[in-house]
Amino acid sequence: MKGLGELERTVMEVLWARQEAGDGAATARDVSRALAGDRDLAHTTVMTVLDRLTKKGFLVRERDGRAWRYQPAASRESYVAELMLGALNQTGDRDAALTHFVRSVSQDEIAVLRQALEELTAQEAHARVEPGG
Repeated sequence: MKGLGELERTVMEVLWARQEAGDGAATARDVSRALAGDRDLAHTTVMTVLDRLTKKGFLVRERDGRAWRYQPAASRESYVAELMLGALNQTGDRDAALTHFVRSVSQDEIAVLRQALEELTAQEAHARVEPGG
């Protein structure tokens, strides 16, 4: 997945926040209003950014009368995970990069990683047992 420019990231933050709050899809006007306090952007600029993000695959849109309603194609966490995997793919030694990463995170983050690995291991073990009955 490609990276986001500064303005694209700002627009995505608005849409991810709406998604997390359960507010659903947003029109260009909704996004413009949300950005009004922080940035002085023309409405047409917001519309252009939304269109560009849709073409890049970051947003999906649906018609609502004469307007489009936009929502993220994936969560913020999914996007960040894609960035992390992209960075990992740029190294010649994934194992060394992962080891260095794990050594640089906090104890709380290690606990999160450990829990995620335990859940994944349990799911894989359950999947191996299920087909045979």
